[in-house]
Amino acid sequence: MAEENMEARAIQKHLRKAPRKVRLVADAVRGENVAKALKRLEFTNKATAPDVAKVIKSAAANIRDKFQEARLDNEDLYIKEIFVNEGATLKRIQPAPMGRAHQIRKRSCHINVTVAKKEEELVN
Repeated sequence: MAEENMEARAIQKHLRKAPRKVRLVADAVRGENVAKALKRLEFTNKATAPDVAKVIKSAAANIRDKFQEARLDNEDLYIKEIFVNEGATLKRIQPAPMGRAHQIRKRSCHINVTVAKKEEELVN
């Protein structure tokens, strides 16, 4: 059987956290081994770390389900691509002095993760 693009994706949409804050966590694990990334996220002191870990676990489960005959483990997989896009913004109003109103933007984001199987490098 030819190696036909062994990768899978997982997407978390409408996460009610600011994309700027989620990107800090996503940048920390980009390109890493899945097992190492999950361990790093376990000890990351950010509120978005469990959310990013959940999406990575989902992508790893998706590739295992897609290629059941390959017997893939977290050590065999790496995060090929992870990015955070801006989602819908909820606009709210806060009363301000003298009858004015200030706008509050409650931001949301979408997390996209692609995991792939590591390619064994041939030594000549």
